[in-house]
Amino acid sequence: MTTATELIRNRRAIFPKTYLPGKAIEASFIQELLENANHAPTHKRTEPWRFQVFHSEESRQALGSMLSGFFKKNTPAELFSEEKMIKAGENPLKAGAVIAIIMQRDPAEGVPEWEEVAAVAMAVQNMWLTCAEKGIGAYWSTPKAALEAGDFLGLQTGQRCLGLFYMGWHESPELPAKRGPVEDKTVWK
Repeated sequence: MTTATELIRNRRAIFPKTYLPGKAIEASFIQELLENANHAPTHKRTEPWRFQVFHSEESRQALGSMLSGFFKKNTPAELFSEEKMIKAGENPLKAGAVIAIIMQRDPAEGVPEWEEVAAVAMAVQNMWLTCAEKGIGAYWSTPKAALEAGDFLGLQTGQRCLGLFYMGWHESPELPAKRGPVEDKTVWK
């Protein structure tokens, strides 16, 4: 059995370009993943995480079209790259599923907004560790197109998209962590 420490230290960003084509992520796994996300810490139990799952090929195609269209429309000519535009549109189709990560701000604003963002980030970490345990690659992407996708996602008052969580089966080798020593980041008093 994999320990929590092993999962935490071996979790990596696995990008859509490495996902195995045509290998679906089962809806039952996504449900388990979201239930694990739902158990993240949350101050005053605001539970600010919301999710939109792009699972079907049709929904992932629509997401890809929105991402590539946004890139084309909003990228200055001097920064525009046809390759990047195509990649933005293809990545959702390479994934077995993509989940829009949404924060629902507490209407009473009983906690600072940063605590709501932190709670959503902890929910995403739970998702990532769930994927790591099953050998599913995952990547949290925050392109401007996703961060400004309120209309496409039909977001309500107080909601904002914090990015897209891509998932896919892969055969990438385990790579060592690239972290500096914790001693360089710690002061004991």
